[in-house]
Amino acid sequence: MSESRILVPAQPAPHEPSALIAVSARKPDASHLEASFRKRFGDFVLDIEFQASPGFTILFGASGAGKTTLLDCVAGLTQPEAGRIVAGKLCMFDQPRHINLPVAKRRVGYVFQTLALFPHLSVERNVAYGLAHLPQAERKTRSAAILQAFRIGSLAGRSAREISGGESQRVALARTLVTDPALLLLDEPLAALDVATKARIIDDLREWNRSHCIPILYVTHSREEVFALGESVIVLDRGRIIARGSPHEVMTAPLQETVAQLAGFENIFDATVEAVHPERGTMICRIISHKERISDPVLLETPLVRAGVASTLRVGIRAGDILLATSLPEGLSARNVIPGRVRSLEQRDMIVSCRVECGIAGSGQELRRGVDMEVHLTLAARDSLGLEPGRPVWLVIKTHSCHLMQR
Repeated sequence: MSESRILVPAQPAPHEPSALIAVSARKPDASHLEASFRKRFGDFVLDIEFQASPGFTILFGASGAGKTTLLDCVAGLTQPEAGRIVAGKLCMFDQPRHINLPVAKRRVGYVFQTLALFPHLSVERNVAYGLAHLPQAERKTRSAAILQAFRIGSLAGRSAREISGGESQRVALARTLVTDPALLLLDEPLAALDVATKARIIDDLREWNRSHCIPILYVTHSREEVFALGESVIVLDRGRIIARGSPHEVMTAPLQETVAQLAGFENIFDATVEAVHPERGTMICRIISHKERISDPVLLETPLVRAGVASTLRVGIRAGDILLATSLPEGLSARNVIPGRVRSLEQRDMIVSCRVECGIAGSGQELRRGVDMEVHLTLAARDSLGLEPGRPVWLVIKTHSCHLMQR
């Protein structure tokens, strides 16, 4: 059977401006990827097991969690010590059977964050580079089709030096996809782009995969990309998979504190269960303050989970899910209204981070030290409320904005 060749950007070697890895490809017969392997680098151990169906599977986690190492093992750039990697009917790695296919036979497309385009070639010649074995007419036809699919047909004759960052990302994707890989690996390919450009490229990539239906492993640090792209998300931490499921399941109601931190829960506290109300589907938790001077307790009504009175849990609340009021609110559906005092205000682009110390006011200007909470609000909200350090405020938090997690 004849094979085509995919040319995938690799990490540039120190002595050359760019390098390419040849990866062979045939029309995909794989419906899914199955991987279970172990790889050690010094004290770091990547030990994972997962499946990826056609469509986007997001690999999410902090730097150093093992995301890129996972991609490298699947691509064949790094060899695991043990395990098995199978794409459809193709066994790429099986340590007990001594199978370890070379990169050129894995039919994998890999786009790195460093795109490694050939600066001296035109856009069209960059894209057609992996089709050198085909007749010239077919090379032009296939290149033109993929250029149009990624909206860069008008750039065909331009030098790679003369195009923007977003255009370069489109060229890199087109160069990898023009040869129809059976599996696509993307290592933060859109990290350097603005939100609007990123969204347009994501839409085009999703549209391309509707007709190709291959598994795509997509590494990102962006929560927005997780929700925009992922049918499935896998969260890695220190070489282990700690959560998996739909973006809503994993990111909106995380069960582990590490996932909550990655998912953007700025406020995470120790809490003790004070009371349980099964008839209401709620319970009361007391936030534990670790400061030297303990305030009157900060109590939160939370959703009901399997935990008895006196159990210790962790409570997570997004800073954007907390409302601020400068007078005591009345007649609200929200069950948690907590007094506090503004400690600090910090503008971050168009968002203001307000840190509030929660507790019960004493005499005069004294507030017994309690629990700090971070609240996010707009510049207009800050100005209309007249917020400044020292101002008394009330935090308003819905019951279902309080997420209970394992410690």
